[in-house]
Amino acid sequence: MKGLAAGLVVLLIWTAGLLAFADRIVRLTPAPSPAPADGVVALTGGSDLRLRAATALLEDGKGRRLLMSGVNPRVSRARLWGVTGAAKPLFDCCVDLDFDAANTIGNARETARWARAMGYHSLILVTADYHTPRAALELKAVMPEARIAVYPIVTPDLDARHWRDTSQGARRMVWEYMKYLVALSREGLIAVGPRGPRATTAVYTEVAPT
Repeated sequence: MKGLAAGLVVLLIWTAGLLAFADRIVRLTPAPSPAPADGVVALTGGSDLRLRAATALLEDGKGRRLLMSGVNPRVSRARLWGVTGAAKPLFDCCVDLDFDAANTIGNARETARWARAMGYHSLILVTADYHTPRAALELKAVMPEARIAVYPIVTPDLDARHWRDTSQGARRMVWEYMKYLVALSREGLIAVGPRGPRATTAVYTEVAPT
């Protein structure tokens, strides 16, 4: 009986956390115009809206350079330029591509390498609304010295205000919440344990396919 009661308490806490997480996602958008930073980073995903929004921030002078992290190696630089609709001289001079990151942790590590190589101490992070809390947490974990501002983008195929109305929306929100809890728990354990070096300072190098 005590085990059942404890399980119900855990379930209630988990559910309350999920609802609070979903409400946080709703309140992230529309994102206000961020203050200028040293650089802008966009995490690639299922929608090109992130890349367009990040490029618009670069065009508005919100950062000196833009990193697109997690680019598919099969996608050419010319293709990305066409997606963003940016002026070609700006894209050619000030947009860097990361083809190595395969997940959010990889995005964070490659972003930290790029930012340190550039001498940047402040970043604007552009990603999907539901992905923003975890992406910011992972980036802050490997680059705690940086000032990170988030610029969330509404996800076309996930209505955050009505995520419970569809099985797809519910699955995505629950799955992202679980991944966020894992990342949060990991960082909590690291915080109470011995601290070691969290990130390498390897120089970022762009290798763009043709």
